[in-house]
Amino acid sequence: MVEVMELPRSRVNASMLAQFIDRPVCFVGRLEKIHPTGKMFILSDGEGKNGTIELMEPLDEEISGIVEVVGRVTAKATIMCASYVQFKEDNHPFDLGLYNEALKITHEFPQFFPLGVVQYD
Repeated sequence: MVEVMELPRSRVNASMLAQFIDRPVCFVGRLEKIHPTGKMFILSDGEGKNGTIELMEPLDEEISGIVEVVGRVTAKATIMCASYVQFKEDNHPFDLGLYNEALKITHEFPQFFPLGVVQYD
């Protein structure tokens, strides 16, 4: 999964997952549930819809709150996680609804928010 980290990736919400099968993505959501095996968890996005995150190895730490996941969308429209980061909300809560609105704008106007990498010689 190392290549996922090196590729440009689209920011998506749960409604968009089926459109990104076998492509690298970034998903931000609030932790709703961790599977008892620790190899899967569920995040809710800014629209309240759920995305399922799969892990190669069980979690080795406690996670909670807002989590950003980078991974590849599977054929089941879940995300095979390459990495994740927990957001700290100590002083300011993260506004998932506002994040979701910004995400929709980036998909509505891709000419202003290119996802590719430009190489300069």
